[in-house]
Amino acid sequence: MAVSAKTAEGMRHSSWIRRMFEAGEELKARLGPENVFDLSLGNPIDEPPVEFLRELMRQTHNPRPGMHRYMANAGYPATRAAVATAISKELGLSFKGSDIVMTCGAAAGLNVVLKTMLNAGDEVIVVSPYFPEYLSYIDNHGGIVRIVEAGDDFLPIPEKIEQAISGKTRAIILNTPNNPTGVVYNEELLGGLASVLERQSHRLGHSIYLISDEPYRRLIYDGIQFSSPLNHYRQAIIATSFSKDLSLPGERIGYIAVNPEIDDKDELVAGFIYANRVLGFVNAPALMQNVVTNLMNATVSVAEYQHRRDYLYKGLIKAGYNVIKPQGAFYLFPGVPGGEDINFVQRLMEYGVLAVPGSGFGREGYMRLSFCVNQVTLEGAVKGLTKAIQEG
Repeated sequence: MAVSAKTAEGMRHSSWIRRMFEAGEELKARLGPENVFDLSLGNPIDEPPVEFLRELMRQTHNPRPGMHRYMANAGYPATRAAVATAISKELGLSFKGSDIVMTCGAAAGLNVVLKTMLNAGDEVIVVSPYFPEYLSYIDNHGGIVRIVEAGDDFLPIPEKIEQAISGKTRAIILNTPNNPTGVVYNEELLGGLASVLERQSHRLGHSIYLISDEPYRRLIYDGIQFSSPLNHYRQAIIATSFSKDLSLPGERIGYIAVNPEIDDKDELVAGFIYANRVLGFVNAPALMQNVVTNLMNATVSVAEYQHRRDYLYKGLIKAGYNVIKPQGAFYLFPGVPGGEDINFVQRLMEYGVLAVPGSGFGREGYMRLSFCVNQVTLEGAVKGLTKAIQEG
């Protein structure tokens, strides 16, 4: 066998998101691309904001000597300082550039954080439904996943999380706004979770870290304000990216930010810098670091995403689906008729609609629909979703 047993096992249980992408390619070849309405991927169709294009042109047309060489593994000081200033204003905390490590997107950031803090056998709590790659990231670094089910409203239940904490618990990963559900965690919930973590950290005699995965932080609707876990819990770390708010998923640019009040901050940041190097990322992309330095206030059109959310949500409700209206991100997570999510998603393909079964996110009986697509795709998808539930 060319690959290891562990890799082969991982490939057999590979992400449903990628499986549906591959199935979609076959469906497009059979039905024609114009007859396939793909809501399976969180791959924004929107182009980056005009500010990005201007800054990209400015940087590439006026190159500085050494612009594409290595820099310190933590990233350019100017970029780290710009991130620190921006998130200080957003979160009301006093970040410094030294609290920031630039990374190859949020995925790299999460791996860097987990590599730094996990000993073999340490446990990391993940709330279901979850982004499926979390399980692999934890396993990459010898960790053990402890899954805790969220409530029917997809919000974490502090009491359940407390029950799941053991002497080996090292961290919990939170994701708000959430992928796949679009729910946004409020102040009261985060305060309750913080109380649990503080109480259990004191009991165990070691810190339980809260890792906040928040690439959708700026994609929030209906005038709701983002509540940061870092405002409630000192032992907290952000891993995020510019992939969604600047529509740059392919550029792999993000950062880690530690709570300015976290214990052993210098040691943690030094660990992140070391892990960034030895995991093979070395440093975040030089050109993108230079570009985003001057784009801290730029975003894609949140109003346009809200319009698409409303269109798809209304279509689902009218068709008869049970779905919670998302407050952020660009996904809906409706229940499927009969609760057989894999079968229903496969049947949806007969109507030209691609979705991802909730089983892939640790919650059977649901499916994830992405609305970061164009209006034509949404219209075709709503028609197919309506037929599927009416003719089922």
